[in-house]
Amino acid sequence: MNIDELKERFIQNKEYTPENINELMDFAKKAYIHNEINIKEYSLLVRELEAQGAVVPESFKDSLTQNTK
Repeated sequence: MNIDELKERFIQNKEYTPENINELMDFAKKAYIHNEINIKEYSLLVRELEAQGAVVPESFKDSLTQNTK
């Protein structure tokens, strides 16, 4: 799956166009969590999305660091 396919899937599922690249990142994460895409697809999508400017929210990064201590 590529970003264009992810975007089409998003539009079909949500019935609106994503407002920004971070919405697609969230959608990809949910698809992975729900076993709709595999780890390889997810990793490739995340790399592509990050290259286009998607970011993980600071609050999410903070919670990840706290859980590893």
